[in-house]
Amino acid sequence: MARKEVKSEITGSVWKIVKQPGDGVGEEDALMILESMKMEIPVLAEANGTLAELAVKEGDPVTEGQLLAVLDV
Repeated sequence: MARKEVKSEITGSVWKIVKQPGDGVGEEDALMILESMKMEIPVLAEANGTLAELAVKEGDPVTEGQLLAVLDV
């Protein structure tokens, strides 16, 4: 099993966590929703697998390129 890192594509904050560690995810499933400039941007799984860990929690500020989550694929 391989690990895939999910990184932020924007600077903003974590508005809502949708999936929790241990949850199965499908490609294009929303893992969390980021907020930037009053816009909600979903962070999507890039492959089928399991959410292994979250590196952020709701309300955390994030920067572009920051690790958000790790998937087991």
